[in-house]
Amino acid sequence: MTGVLLGFGVVAVIALLGFATSALLPGEARTMRAGLTPVVYYLTNPALMLVLVAGTDLGAVLRVYTPIALVTAAVAGAVFALYSGALLRRGAARTAVGAMASSYVNAGNIGLPIALYAVGSAAPVVSVLLAQLLVVAPAYLLVFSWVTRPSRRAGPGAATAARTPARTGAPTGTSTGRTILRSVANPVTIGTALGVLLSSTGLTVPEVLWVPLEMLGEASIPLLLLLFGMSLHGQRPFRTRALVPDVIGGTLVKVALMPVVAWGIARFGFGLGGTELLGVVVMAALPTAQNVFLFSSQFRMPADAGRDIILLSSFLSFPAVLLAGLLLR
Repeated sequence: MTGVLLGFGVVAVIALLGFATSALLPGEARTMRAGLTPVVYYLTNPALMLVLVAGTDLGAVLRVYTPIALVTAAVAGAVFALYSGALLRRGAARTAVGAMASSYVNAGNIGLPIALYAVGSAAPVVSVLLAQLLVVAPAYLLVFSWVTRPSRRAGPGAATAARTPARTGAPTGTSTGRTILRSVANPVTIGTALGVLLSSTGLTVPEVLWVPLEMLGEASIPLLLLLFGMSLHGQRPFRTRALVPDVIGGTLVKVALMPVVAWGIARFGFGLGGTELLGVVVMAALPTAQNVFLFSSQFRMPADAGRDIILLSSFLSFPAVLLAGLLLR
């Protein structure tokens, strides 16, 4: 338990430093974010994933962790869809965005440092990344494409953005395929794929190349946490009062129900315990990934509730993960 608390202390201190930087030096912080974001996206994060995955037992990940991640995401998304459709009477567009926001984990940014420092293993976060990049994200993007097709936009429950002229409508046809491809073929996925290749074939990289890759990867975690802390400053949830039930419901599914579902599946379905079980639950308790907002905006879906779920879950995920650590110590 001491290791878990120490891990979260490290994560919290660096994230708070980023938050304080944005509060005290807003102009400089904007410049930092503009410069650091592409460095992390294109260089340090892919290098970190390559190094981590190359040293991961992929057999165990694919047999156990990845199925747990997929089932957990499916259950969380389905619960929100029922809540949104049956109780709130929302249309298909709002329901789809909310379902993704309730089940899509920020594993690539905040998940990596928490997994490494608090759990001590990269296997849980690698499993979530594989599940989301290869299955969950393409599935939701196909749903977004179906919801925003012209015949759907003309019907009841259409997205508010559907009132935009046809020439600015949602991506269809080939552009949908390109969007799905971009969600999979990004630098992190490429780094992960190279790591899978090394892990599965036993190939080794010359030390003169491997050491620089490790150095780049080690720089990724503190930079990710700084950027995460900076992104929280100045954000305000509940700007659309009518969507408060959507935001609260989606956040509760994300930070409360999803970890419980993950615990039940891992404990009783796969017999996990100890640190392995903690890793699965911690990954499920992470906040919503910002990709949800990006994807919904790309398809011109109503993204306001999704944006607020991202923000609120970012603040509430830390106590949720700490509670998981206390209960599963």
